[in-house]
Amino acid sequence: MANPLKKLASQTAVYGLSTILPRFLNYWLVPFFTYKFTNPADFGINTEIYAYISFLNVILTYGMETAFFNFVNKNENKNIVYSTALISLLSTTTLFLLIGLFSSRFIATQLNYANNVNFIQWMVLIIASDAIMAIPFARLRAEQKAIKFAAIKIANILVNIGVNVFFIHFCKNAHENDIANQTTSTLGGLYNPEIGIGYAFLANLIANIFSLLLLTKEFIGFSFSFDKTLWLQMLKYALPLLIVGLAGMINETFDRIILKKLLPADIGMHELGVYGACYKISILMTIFIQAFKFAAEPFFFSHAKNEDSRKLNALVMKYFIIFCSFLFLATMMNITWIKYFVSENYWAGLHVVPILLLANLFLGIYYNLSVWYKLTGQTKFGAYITLLGAAITLIINFAFIPTYSYMASAWATLLSYASMMVVSYFLSQKYYKTNYNLRSFFFFFGFALVFYFVSLLWQGRLSSIIELVLNNILLLVYCWLFIKFELPNFKRLNAAG
Repeated sequence: MANPLKKLASQTAVYGLSTILPRFLNYWLVPFFTYKFTNPADFGINTEIYAYISFLNVILTYGMETAFFNFVNKNENKNIVYSTALISLLSTTTLFLLIGLFSSRFIATQLNYANNVNFIQWMVLIIASDAIMAIPFARLRAEQKAIKFAAIKIANILVNIGVNVFFIHFCKNAHENDIANQTTSTLGGLYNPEIGIGYAFLANLIANIFSLLLLTKEFIGFSFSFDKTLWLQMLKYALPLLIVGLAGMINETFDRIILKKLLPADIGMHELGVYGACYKISILMTIFIQAFKFAAEPFFFSHAKNEDSRKLNALVMKYFIIFCSFLFLATMMNITWIKYFVSENYWAGLHVVPILLLANLFLGIYYNLSVWYKLTGQTKFGAYITLLGAAITLIINFAFIPTYSYMASAWATLLSYASMMVVSYFLSQKYYKTNYNLRSFFFFFGFALVFYFVSLLWQGRLSSIIELVLNNILLLVYCWLFIKFELPNFKRLNAAG
C-alpha cells in the first residue's frame, strides 16, 4: 500500500515541479503586470483573452488526453493509440487555425478589439499550439517521463517570462524615457504602447513555439498510422468528457468572459481586471490541484486492477484534503502580506480570495471523486455532474453580477463546485463504493474553517504584525493537530512499505 502512495507522492512532486514552479514563476507576472499597468482595465484585457484561451483549449482537445490514457493502458500496440490520437488533434487543430486566422478581424470587432486584431491572431495561434502539444505531453506522462515533461514546461515559462520582461520592462521603460527626454532609442522603438498588455500574448506564443521545438522527437519518433475503428472508440469515450470539459470551463472561466458584458461599459473592464488579479491570489491551491491531477489520473488508471485500489483511493483523498485545508489556512493567515503581490489599485477585490480558495478545494475533492466514472467507463455521469455545476454558475452569474459584480462570480464558483462534489460523492457510493474517511475530512477541514473565522475577530483591529503572529499561531496549531492525530498513521504506512 505504501509503495503506490510513495510513487504518487513522488510523481506529484515532479509534476508539481513542472506545474508549481512554472506557475509560481508565472505568478510573479501578476504583480509585474499590475504594477506596470496600474489601471485594472489593462489587466482586464489579459484576464478576458486568457479566459477565451482556456475555454477554447477544451474544445480543441475534446477529451482526447483522457481517452489516450484509457486506451493506451488497454492496447498492446501503444504506438497506434498515440498516432491515432495525435493525427486526430493535428487535423482538427489545422482546421481551427485556418478558420480562426481568416476570421480574426471579425472576431476582434465583436470583442471590441478592432484596433488590436493581432491580439486575436496571437490568441488563435496560442490555442492551436497548446492543442497540438496536448497528446505529446500526455504520452510523456503515460510513459512516466516526468523529468522531460517538467523540463519542457519549465523552459516554456522561462521563455515566456523573459519575453515579457524584455518588452514590458526594458522596452517600455526605454520608450517612456524617450518620450520624457525627447530622444530615440533602439529599445524604445521596439515598444508599441497600443499593444501594451498584449505583449503577454506574444510572449506566450513565442514560448509555445520553443516548446514545440523541444517536443520534436515526440512528433517524429514513431510511425504515423491511423486506426479508424480505434479512433471512433476513443471519440465515444472522449466526447462526454468534452461536455465535462466545456461545462468545467463555464464554471472556471465563463464569469470572466461575461463580467464586462453584464456591467456598465464604464466599469466593466475595471471590475474584470480587479477580479482577475485577485483570482490569481488563490493560485497556490490551484497549482497544487493541477499538479496532483497530472500525477493522479495515470496513477489511478494504472492501479485500477489492484484489489486494494479503492482503499488506496480513500487514503489519497484523506491526505489530499488535509493538505488542501492547510493551503487554504496558510494563505488566509498571511493575506496581510500576500496581498502585496498585486498593486494596491486591485485590493478592492481581496474579499473573493477565501471564497475562491474554498471553491478550488472542493474542485480538487471532485477531481478525486471523479475517478469512479472514469474507471468504470461511465463518463456520461461526469457530463451530468459538470453540467449541473455549469447551470448553477450561469444562473447565479446572470442573476447577480449586475448587482454584486465579481462577488457574485466568486460565490457562483463556490456553490457550483460544492454541488458537484456532493453529487459525485453520492453517485460514487452507488456505483463505485469506496469507504472514504469522512471523519478525518470534517475534522481537519472543520478546524481550518474555525481558525479562519477566529482570525476575523481581530482582523483590522490590531497592528499588522500582531495580527500576523496570532494568525500563524493558529496555523501552527493546525500543523500540531496533523502531527498528533495523523503523522503516526502516515509513518506506519511508510514503515509497511
